[in-house]
Amino acid sequence: MKLPVYLDNSATTPCDPLVATAMLPYFTEHFGNPSSRHHLYGWEAEEAVDNARSHTAQLVGAKPSEIIFTGSATESCNLALKGLVEGAGNSRQHIITLVTEHKAVLETLAQLERKGCEITRIKVDRYGLPDPEEIERAIRPSTLLISMMYANNETGVIMPVRDIAAMANKHGVLFFTDATQAVGKIQVDVTVDGIDLMAFTAHKMYGPKGIAVLYIRNRNPRIRLTALLNGGYHERGIRSGTLNVPGIVGLGEASRLASDQMVQEGERLLAQRRNLEEALLSLPGVHLNGHPQNRLPHITNISIEQLESEQLLLHLSSRLALGTGSACSSATREPSHVLTAMGVSTGLLHCSLRISQGRFTTPEQENFASDALGHAITVLRSVQSVDASIRRQPSSFSVLPE
Repeated sequence: MKLPVYLDNSATTPCDPLVATAMLPYFTEHFGNPSSRHHLYGWEAEEAVDNARSHTAQLVGAKPSEIIFTGSATESCNLALKGLVEGAGNSRQHIITLVTEHKAVLETLAQLERKGCEITRIKVDRYGLPDPEEIERAIRPSTLLISMMYANNETGVIMPVRDIAAMANKHGVLFFTDATQAVGKIQVDVTVDGIDLMAFTAHKMYGPKGIAVLYIRNRNPRIRLTALLNGGYHERGIRSGTLNVPGIVGLGEASRLASDQMVQEGERLLAQRRNLEEALLSLPGVHLNGHPQNRLPHITNISIEQLESEQLLLHLSSRLALGTGSACSSATREPSHVLTAMGVSTGLLHCSLRISQGRFTTPEQENFASDALGHAITVLRSVQSVDASIRRQPSSFSVLPE
């Protein structure tokens, strides 16, 4: 078994070998630009992009024409929010969101707020879920959009997307979801769920980094965005720039694999997650963060009393690769805004771990992780207990008189 065991799949997933194999010819043999319409190399590239767009659309219940390729989920979120506001004019400049959204949404909305938009940020309960009635009370005539992630990136809690989207539709308000953590892991269908705009990315579902999607509904209602990048008329003029053909091919193959494997993979990961949590939560002072059941099948977020996560991660670094929350925020020492909003006590905010299993996590690795974490918690607590005992002992040295 290769060490350290990788259990940070919510930060990024390894590229599936089948995805990498599908991509390789488009770096060398089929290297054409899909905008080159007058020779075979361009035609081959264009066909590959079209096929990938179809596979990606099928995964989320969209039409291929509703799939826009971008460079990252962060870009997709920026394009959705800024493009929508700029195209709406001054009459509708109010957006409703949750305090627990990813920074890609929260920081974008903060910038829009500085430019005159009104942002209502809805609180969540101890499980990380919003009160739908509070969201509905926040809707006003100037409300343009409700922005709510599909599943939380730190706790894995799944939001009431379908209910909130239906509420938005009832009031003539658009609905956007950052589905980065959900697509490819659980069933997401933009038509059934009533989603108007949706962001997701390849590298969270065993595809390559640097390629992502913005889904934009083109009927009932048709959504119009103002482009952020100007240039050639790529992606229907919504996102200019030469297409990343190898990345798009990888995204298409990752989408195809997810469509085929998602249900069985989810069942396996849920069983492994339950085994891991049963072992960890039996230890004294270990608490689950998030809803006990309403979560993505692969994410576990725990807090461990009196044991800072940084200390535990350093102790385990040669055996386990884990996270403390959002990979995009790991450079800061600020406590998680998600756990803070959920009311996790101050003493536990710096004591949280996110364990996210994936397609290539085996039962053997899950058992190893459970044993390694349990052992590390016991050892570090014993060390802390000894240190505390030493500090309580009176000094054995006497002070000699001068």
